[in-house]
Amino acid sequence: MGMIGGSLEGFIGAVHRRGAALDGEIDLVCGAFSSNPEKSKQTGEALYLPSERVYGSYEEMILKEKELPEGERMDFVSIVVPNHVHFPAAKFALENGFPVVMDKPITLTMAEAKELKKILDETGLLFALTHNYTAYPMVKEARQLVKTGVIGDIRKVIVEYPQGWLYNLVEATGQKQADWRTDPERCGAAGGVGDIGTHAENLAEYITGLEITELCADLTIFVEGRKLDDDANILLRFNNGAKGILNNSQISHGEENDLNIRIYGTKGGLKWKQMEPNTLELTNQDSGSRIIRTGVGDLSAHAQAHTRQPAGHPEGYIETFASIYRNFAFALRAEFGASSETSSTGGLGNASSLDGYDPEIYDFPGVDDGLRGMGFIQTVVKSANDEDNKWTKFEI
Repeated sequence: MGMIGGSLEGFIGAVHRRGAALDGEIDLVCGAFSSNPEKSKQTGEALYLPSERVYGSYEEMILKEKELPEGERMDFVSIVVPNHVHFPAAKFALENGFPVVMDKPITLTMAEAKELKKILDETGLLFALTHNYTAYPMVKEARQLVKTGVIGDIRKVIVEYPQGWLYNLVEATGQKQADWRTDPERCGAAGGVGDIGTHAENLAEYITGLEITELCADLTIFVEGRKLDDDANILLRFNNGAKGILNNSQISHGEENDLNIRIYGTKGGLKWKQMEPNTLELTNQDSGSRIIRTGVGDLSAHAQAHTRQPAGHPEGYIETFASIYRNFAFALRAEFGASSETSSTGGLGNASSLDGYDPEIYDFPGVDDGLRGMGFIQTVVKSANDEDNKWTKFEI
């Protein structure tokens, strides 16, 4: 892969690189790591890349890599830049024939997201969006328990994502991560809702298989001087009649990344917390609750395919990125009929080929997830700004 963004001073680029490398399926071969050519060069040196494969801009990287012989050039592009660069970088890569893995949200605006969808439809190239929380083994298991009817028809969904790191005006100190995430020009129409609220929305729809149809949103900027929301409280209505509550906050003192979800159906319920990711609780009023653990017992093929270590050895955040990258690599190989030569950890049951490849098991978020994420942002902002009609139809 080649990488756009991800300089040494960034955060998420290093996460993507570690995840992509974990299963031995992907090599980083080139990069345009910063809009500052010197920073890009320094990052390339730190990553031991040859100087001729370190570029000063993503346009230069894509065009020069395109000229290299097949088998030498990069196979796909990983995009890990602030939101305002997502669309132009992905568009340029796709139009020059390179598949894309990109950090979320998909673009800065809904218009850009729709245009990107159109480009993907026209080119037929693969695209992945790193809503990484969907790749935890117990999230896969929860999805299958819902799908197979274990908890019955869903009635209520509660999903939360509290953080505390923006409790004061951190962006005024020059902190890079806070600086762009609170800037409408680079982040988009929403702050916390776009940054972490979309993860909560995506997780709720992924596990339940339902879609949000309407919502009623209350957005707040608690920190004086901030330009975008740092707290959100949202009521949800789903397409099967279920009701939900979603809240995300970045001013909740002492909170880390406590993404958690509770789902209640006619036969039982499910509880999962990102900070205790190896545990899923299956609840039942009559027969009592049961703890399900990663790597223990007769789990679904979906959960097993995303479990790398024996039970009791924690797997976490980096591994979720690894699963998305690995699954994307499998999809690329399947598309081009190539065999997997290095799969020796999670892989396809430690097989040396793609004979066991099932795209339904080895899934990853795509452009449609991105469109729903942008629809969520757009609808939340619209609802929060409409004082007369709070219930707002979810539209893409």
